[in-house]
Amino acid sequence: MGNVPSAVKHCLSYQQLLREHLWIGDSVAGALDSAQESSQLSGLPEYVKIVEVGPRDGLQNEKVIVPTDIKIEFINRLSQTGLSVIEVTSFVSSKWVPQMADHTEVMKGINQYPGVRYPVLTPNLQGFHRAVAAGATEISVFGAASESFSKKNINCSIEESMGKFEEVVKSARHMNIPIRGYVSCALGCPYEGSITPQKVTEVSKRLYGMGCYEVSLGDTIGVGTPGSMKRMLESVMKEIPPGALAVHCHDTYGQALANILTALQMGINVVDSAVSGLGGCPYAKGASGNVATEDLIYMLNGLGLNTGVDLYKVMEAGDFICKAVHKNTNSKVAQASFSAQQW
Repeated sequence: MGNVPSAVKHCLSYQQLLREHLWIGDSVAGALDSAQESSQLSGLPEYVKIVEVGPRDGLQNEKVIVPTDIKIEFINRLSQTGLSVIEVTSFVSSKWVPQMADHTEVMKGINQYPGVRYPVLTPNLQGFHRAVAAGATEISVFGAASESFSKKNINCSIEESMGKFEEVVKSARHMNIPIRGYVSCALGCPYEGSITPQKVTEVSKRLYGMGCYEVSLGDTIGVGTPGSMKRMLESVMKEIPPGALAVHCHDTYGQALANILTALQMGINVVDSAVSGLGGCPYAKGASGNVATEDLIYMLNGLGLNTGVDLYKVMEAGDFICKAVHKNTNSKVAQASFSAQQW
């Protein structure tokens, strides 16, 4: 049956439930074939790429510094789950993000598995050169659709940030290093409130135009709903093809999965998530973590969409990091599965 959490192994009825709803063991092929058939009829993508952001976007918000060896072990475990993209760290000033001060040690210390990409965040040219020296082969730049958030998050205006990103992108393209772009506050800002779809479109178009192969649209404070997600994507997709877009949803108001489903129905097939729902935002007080990778996979499995990711191995990686940082998982799927030991 693959790697089933120990708590589940002792509960036969729960194993049966998991067989029926998560399609483990011999039932996988038939269930997926049937569900994939229905997903094609509903217009959903056959394959969804999950970008795991837990090691960077998740751990950067932890109040206690996570030891470097724990981060490396965490990333190595994630590398064995079938995830194809794992965002490793951020090459930013330790003054602003102390949790990422060991970026070079983490980048050099992980085992890089074949078929897995390990992007890192590089907000400026200095960070980019440090990342390349540490062995990074893919980078990300982090913009915002909100002037106030841009100044709080990266200490410059949107226009100034674009100038910095252009320098980074130019250098990266010269070295044939792929660049991904982020747009935070795509559905709301902690300082400005509502953000117009037109503003999100403007910033996204600039990132795409300068050479970002993919633009991830982030609901940084988790205030979005399927309605606002639809309106925002309709605007952005007039300028950027859906194949070059991703969504990055926080679950502050419990809307993340609903928002992601809306995006999938509109043709998006790349979703950012963090194992155990790690994260938040150091510049957005009250914002909860990212949508949990476990919960996302559970939903995608139920829709018959292929991810290539082993849910149980993701749960085990989540259990490892939660124990390491002494916190409970925010994943509903992990909570339900591990609670089986009490049955």
